[in-house]
Amino acid sequence: MENDKTFIKYNTAGSRSAIAFGSNIGESLAILEGAMKSLEKTPGITIKAKSSWYRTAPVGGPSQPDYLNGAAILEVQLSPQKLLDTLLNIEQEFGRVRQKHWGPRTLDLDILLFDDLILETPDLQIPHPRMTQRAFVLVPLAEIAPDWIEPVSQEPISKLLQKLDCSNVSLFINL
Repeated sequence: MENDKTFIKYNTAGSRSAIAFGSNIGESLAILEGAMKSLEKTPGITIKAKSSWYRTAPVGGPSQPDYLNGAAILEVQLSPQKLLDTLLNIEQEFGRVRQKHWGPRTLDLDILLFDDLILETPDLQIPHPRMTQRAFVLVPLAEIAPDWIEPVSQEPISKLLQKLDCSNVSLFINL
């Protein structure tokens, strides 16, 4: 299994990963803060930077309330798949039920970037496939990692953000 050997490299050396946070059902701020605390307590994960929280209009899907979104930079001693499993478990811990594609949710955690890895498996795509088209992802990410080079476009996050309409993203809480 060649992929397992690749992941061992990330596992032992430690890797940098960017994670997106979103919520628009329930007490979103408390849910997002709780998810951040769950990540902080997870072995093999150290939070290196946290963005502010932003209020954002929903994109696609059914009519729904605005979201709170943010991002974090993690140092991880986990493979990308193990990190995904950890994020899915935290989503479940906070009541995430997957019903409608792009529908409302209590918590959404996505791996945006993992070092400069480009990966496509049936259940995980890195970089996140739509991150470069979403202001609600790039605004908080640019706050904490403006110079991170997105590996497909080979452009820094700050430059990718300049290409987007950010009018539906507003600062909610500055950290």
